[in-house]
Amino acid sequence: MNEDILKKVLYGSLVIALLVVAYAAYSYAQTYSDSMMLRSFSVTGEAKVNAVPDIAELSFGVVTEGGTDVAKLQEQNTAKMNKIIDYLKSQKIEAKDIKTTDYGLDPRYQYSVCQGGEICPPPTIVGYTVRQNATVKIRDFKITGKILQAVVKNGANSVSQLNFTFDDMDSLLGQVKGEAIKKAQLKAKAIASTAGFRLGRLLSIEDNNNPYPMPYYGMGGGGESDLAMAKVSLAPAPVVEPGSQDLTASVTLRYGIK
Repeated sequence: MNEDILKKVLYGSLVIALLVVAYAAYSYAQTYSDSMMLRSFSVTGEAKVNAVPDIAELSFGVVTEGGTDVAKLQEQNTAKMNKIIDYLKSQKIEAKDIKTTDYGLDPRYQYSVCQGGEICPPPTIVGYTVRQNATVKIRDFKITGKILQAVVKNGANSVSQLNFTFDDMDSLLGQVKGEAIKKAQLKAKAIASTAGFRLGRLLSIEDNNNPYPMPYYGMGGGGESDLAMAKVSLAPAPVVEPGSQDLTASVTLRYGIK
């Protein structure tokens, strides 16, 4: 056997040996992983934090109906909305807490009444409806009722709901999830001690993502006439209480068994 053939044989043998070692390592890792999953257990921890909301979010809008003069309708609608926003700012509500959420212009049609085999003409546009919706964050709950009354008095004819929420929701959720993890860890240690085995490494954490309640205060709905809402504005300002909310979290930890 000459030198070149010998080199090729040795090179091929080395490649085969490396492949065998790699496959063996993969098989061992896979077997170890499977055995770890078989020799494992999971625990679930749940926690709850009761907190008082610090933000009130009010949704309101201005709806203006009229003829085919779109510019005039937009001007009327904008004037009312601007008046509301100016009032909100006069109550020391910052511009960052006032947000336009929707603006629409919709035609209103008139349809012909056709009988028998008559060919109906296409519907004609007889007017337009302009609507603009916004939300405001109220941080001083002492003026919440006053704001509810005043937005209507200043031109809003659609007030949908008042939600209570938290300015730093992520921090609160992180706190309650942290408590849930601690409870799951304690439960895992207790199970291992009672069952007589050693707690292995943490294999996975699953966030069960429990929903949390968000109570709201409703006031009317969209599409009321200016006259009807004007009557509402004459009523005394409502007393609004945020109450408290239970924020909940649930996590599942999986541990190996030694």
